[in-house]
Amino acid sequence: MICVSIGRSRHKMVIAEHRAMAEQGAELVELRLDWLARLPNLARLIADRPTPVIITCRREQDGGRWRGTEEQRLTLLRAAIADDVEYVDLEEDTAPKIPRYGRTKRIVSHHDFKETPQDLEEIHKRLCQCDPDIVKLVTMAQSPQDIVRVLKLVESASVPTVGFCMGEMGLASRILCGKYGSPFTYATFHKARQLAPGQLTFHEMRDIYRFDQINRETTVFGVLGDGAADSLEVRLLNRALAEQSMNAVCVPFAVPTEELKDALAEFEWFPVRAYAVRPPLQTEVIALAERQDDSVVRMEAANVLCREEGAWFAVQTDVEAARQLLCRAANRDPAEPKSLTGTHVLLLGTRPPARAMAWATRAGGADLTVVAPQREAASRLAERVEARSVPWEDRELLDPDVFVHSTARTSGLIPIPTSRLWSRNGCVRRPL
Repeated sequence: MICVSIGRSRHKMVIAEHRAMAEQGAELVELRLDWLARLPNLARLIADRPTPVIITCRREQDGGRWRGTEEQRLTLLRAAIADDVEYVDLEEDTAPKIPRYGRTKRIVSHHDFKETPQDLEEIHKRLCQCDPDIVKLVTMAQSPQDIVRVLKLVESASVPTVGFCMGEMGLASRILCGKYGSPFTYATFHKARQLAPGQLTFHEMRDIYRFDQINRETTVFGVLGDGAADSLEVRLLNRALAEQSMNAVCVPFAVPTEELKDALAEFEWFPVRAYAVRPPLQTEVIALAERQDDSVVRMEAANVLCREEGAWFAVQTDVEAARQLLCRAANRDPAEPKSLTGTHVLLLGTRPPARAMAWATRAGGADLTVVAPQREAASRLAERVEARSVPWEDRELLDPDVFVHSTARTSGLIPIPTSRLWSRNGCVRRPL
């Protein structure tokens, strides 16, 4: 189950967002009373509530915004139980002061916004002694290994435990906690209103990662590298898994280069079946692979790392994808190995996608000219693939069949006059 956390300064907005989330399919909502600008009117917030709720009132020392007195806070929590709310969230030192009553379930929680402490198991043991129905243990990930530690604890817990890590490194654990028995995970109403570092939105959790379908048998795939959480890869791969009706999920793993080897070893506990690899790790993973394909050798980079017969296999799929794209642009049959013979390709730029295009062009038999604002970079790439390069200012003098644009310019404009994209017979030359 996905619990949507709502924290707003006005009662009106809390109620409106609660109703909106219910209409969008949310089944559990956390009402963060500590975010309200004035003393909470609990009766107003829970009257005619459209979903079950968790009532939480977090102090500043626990990462919250409560500005009232401690006695006022305890009174609110007791009132929530007296009003028969579904859940109430109590910190370790608060739980003994709030007796169990009625049907309200007790979540006894601990948050560490700085690190994942070494005495994680001891903290969990103490929380279990506070008469909880559910234990909640949330820490800040300082290394990729922290998420494995927390999820191992969730799996082995005798009391149902919501456990995951915060921060970019911890994001994968927010998704995978469902695989190891966490009763629910937390999400936010909107990306602009995260209540904790690394929190995903309800729609990301439900529609991209399909959290409610994750179970013990779910196969894990990963996107590895900087910006993985916001990458197109993680969305496309999860969509593909959903369309194939596979019990699998692709999660982002933010791993620093210097921790890559240790992280991959730790992640075998999940285990991860394969990774899509993003820069700058595409060169680093090669050294960790027992085998690699020919394209990896040529490109000196791997964009896929997969398990085959217990060993890591580094793969480069960009070259073949680029070759097929070039064939379509040149109206050639991609089934023919040298289908690009007789085609002249002008490659603008030397970024990683350009290198894949360069190898694909030469593999298909085409003539290639490389140009880039940095002449030396263009010369190095051209020499490596046995092509030619010309100065950047001479690019308009060439008459290629296909343009490939891969410069770092951010304006979105193609550095070729529009008139040059038309051939002499009036057909459009498609820039790639």
